[in-house]
Amino acid sequence: MTTDVAKVYGGALYDLAAEEGLEDELLTQQQTLTRVLAAEPQWLRLLAIPSIPKPERTALLDEALTGVHPYLVNFSKILCERESIGELPACFKEYRRRYNKAHGILTAVATAAVPMTEEQKARLTEKLAAATGKTIHLETRVDESCLGGVRLDVEGVRLDGTLKSRLDTLRQTLAAPAD
Repeated sequence: MTTDVAKVYGGALYDLAAEEGLEDELLTQQQTLTRVLAAEPQWLRLLAIPSIPKPERTALLDEALTGVHPYLVNFSKILCERESIGELPACFKEYRRRYNKAHGILTAVATAAVPMTEEQKARLTEKLAAATGKTIHLETRVDESCLGGVRLDVEGVRLDGTLKSRLDTLRQTLAAPAD
């Protein structure tokens, strides 16, 4: 299955959820499933083994997803039956993208050399919200190679205010031949 197909499936799940007024509930459950899948990656591999009959794999989904909304259970079973269960995380990403677009939410990723304080996160979120007019969902990451400052990724645009970036620019300027 390709990413385009994951977009179609994830988009279809979002459309169904929106039609039924279940967008928030399904998003919350998807976030929980995403954390579980990240912690147990072998689970998706098990469900993708072609030598295990499809009815057994879908029965495993029924058992593992007890308490999960039937739409998500059935969605997962469809992907399993079509030998595409590995695309479940990509489908969830597309669902989230569509949800964010419909609700005016912008996801931003801030990367710094050290963990950001809650106050720094709050200030950055406020500034981004004021600049974009959207609700900001801020994710933070730590990358010691940044040395200092913050690198911000917002919808495919990178704003790099890290010390490493500034040093790299200075190094290139000094290495350039003089006119």
